[in-house]
Amino acid sequence: MKRRDIIKHLGAVPLAGSLFINESVYGNIVARDSLLSAAGSMPGDAAIYDAIGVVPIINCRGTFTILGGSTERPEVLKAIEDASGYFIQYDELASGIGQRLAELTKADWGMVSAGCAAGLKHVTAACVTGGNPEKLIRIPNLSGMEKTEVISPRYSRNVYDHAIRNVGVTMIDITSPEELRSAIGPKTAMIYVNSGRHSDTGQPLSLEVIAEIAKEKNIPVLVDAAAEDLTIPCVHLQRGATVVAYSGGKAICGPQCAGLLLGDKALLMSAWQASSPHHGPGRDNKVGKEEMLGMLAAVEAWTTRDHKKEWATWLSWLDEISKKLTKIEGVTAEVTQPEGLSNRTPRLNLSWDPDKLHITGEEIAEIVARSKPRIAIGAGSYKDKTSINITPSQMRPGNARVVANRLYEILSEKRQPISDDLAAANVDVTGHWEVTMEFFTSKSTHYLFLEQDGNWISGSHQSDFSTQEIAGFAEKDEIKLRSNYRIPGNSISYWFSARQDGDTLTGDVFLGEYLTATFTAKRAEYKMHHKKIVVPGGPPLAT
Repeated sequence: MKRRDIIKHLGAVPLAGSLFINESVYGNIVARDSLLSAAGSMPGDAAIYDAIGVVPIINCRGTFTILGGSTERPEVLKAIEDASGYFIQYDELASGIGQRLAELTKADWGMVSAGCAAGLKHVTAACVTGGNPEKLIRIPNLSGMEKTEVISPRYSRNVYDHAIRNVGVTMIDITSPEELRSAIGPKTAMIYVNSGRHSDTGQPLSLEVIAEIAKEKNIPVLVDAAAEDLTIPCVHLQRGATVVAYSGGKAICGPQCAGLLLGDKALLMSAWQASSPHHGPGRDNKVGKEEMLGMLAAVEAWTTRDHKKEWATWLSWLDEISKKLTKIEGVTAEVTQPEGLSNRTPRLNLSWDPDKLHITGEEIAEIVARSKPRIAIGAGSYKDKTSINITPSQMRPGNARVVANRLYEILSEKRQPISDDLAAANVDVTGHWEVTMEFFTSKSTHYLFLEQDGNWISGSHQSDFSTQEIAGFAEKDEIKLRSNYRIPGNSISYWFSARQDGDTLTGDVFLGEYLTATFTAKRAEYKMHHKKIVVPGGPPLAT
C-alpha cells in the first residue's frame, strides 16, 4: 500500500468531521490560531462569527446541515421578520398554512415541522396513535397499543430513521415484495421509504409496488424526500405515497429548522396533534411561527423562482473555476448532471494524476478546510486518478473567483514526489490491550487484539456493543488505527492516534461527527496455568 493510500484511508476525515478537528491523523496542517484570525473572502459581514472565534466557510459542498443547510431566500427572511411582531393561536396558524400549502402544491394538505426529521417523527406518532391523545402521551411506551411496527425496505434504512425509532416502534426490514406482504400484520403502523434510485419506477421494490401492497391492507406510506426538488403536483403522492416529507433548509431554501409535510389531511392533522405546541413526545420539536411562515414563503417563492436562470448561474461559476484550473497541465474538468430529484445541482469534477502533481484530492480538501479562506469541497480517488469536486448551489456571488484562485495556487505549487516508503516502526503493539475510552462525561472499556508485521497492524476492536476489524500502521513512534462500527442505517468510525510507552498506549480517538475522545490502553497479562486438561470421553454419568 502506498503512503498516499494510507492517508486516504487513515487520514482523510469526512468533511462533516474535518471542520471541527484541529489536527488530522497525519499531522497538523494549519494551526488553529491562524484559522481563527481570518474569516477569508466572504460576502457580507462576518463580524458576528468573528466575535465568537468562528471562521465562515465558502460552501462548495451543498446543503449539508453541518455547514448550515441552504441560504434562506429574501422572501423567507422578510416573512420571518414580519411574523415576529405578532401573536397568534398556533392551531389556527397551522390550519391557515395547511390550506395554503394545499393550494400551492395541489396536495390534500400541508404541514410545517421543525425540520424534516421532526416531520418523520410526527407522522410516525400519528400512525401509531391514530390521533388518540391518550396513546400519544404514552409514547415511547407502546405496551398495550395495536400499531407498534414500521416496515422499511432495507435500502431505506439510514441515519435519519432515528426520528422514526424515537417513537418506540420496532423496525421491520424487508428486501422483496413477498417479504413485504408477509411482514404486514395487525401491528403494522406504516411503511417508511427513503426516496432514491432503489424506489424508482421499475425497481423490484419501487414506491408503486410498495404503495399497491400497502393500499390493499390500508397501511400509510411515508416517503422521505428531504433533499429533493419540490415537484408540483408531488410525484411521490401521485405514485401512491400517503405523506411526503421535505427539508426546509435544502433545495427549497426555507428556514434550516423547518420541514415540509404534504399529503393526506387526516393523517397530517394527527401529525400536527403530535407536534409542538401540543404536549407529548413531539413537544421537543418546536417550530416557531416565524419558521412556519418562512417555510410557507419558501414554497410560495419556489413556484415563482426562475430555476433555469439559477442553473445557468451555477454553471457559469463552475465554468469560471474550470477555466482557471485546467490551465494547469494534467488537470481535466468535467461537469456532471444529476440524476433524479435529490441534491439536484450540477457538479464540477477536477481530476489529475497524483504521481504528476504530487498531491491528492483528499489532501487539498484538508488544506482548504483549515486555511484562509476556508472552503468546503468534496474529494475522492479512483484507480490512478485523484479528484476534487465543486457543488455550486450554495455558493455566493464572488465565491467562484476566490475558490478558483485558491485551488490554482495549491495545484500549481511545485512539490517533490511523495515517498511511498514508511519509516521503520520503533514500536510493537502485538498483543491484547484493555482500553479505557474517555468520552465527555463517561468511560467505557474496549479491547484491542492486534498483530504487527513491520509497519502494518491488523486485528479486532471490541467496542461497547460489537467486535469489528481494525487496521493501521506504525511509523517511528506514531501509531494510527481505524475501525468501523455499523448497525442498520448507522456507522461510527474510530480513528486512533497513539504513542506507546512500554505496555501502555495513550492518545486520541477521532469520532467523525461525534467529535473526539481520549484513551489509555494497557497490555493484558495472562496468568499461566501449567495444568493438563483431560477431555471426557463421553456424556457425564451424573450431573
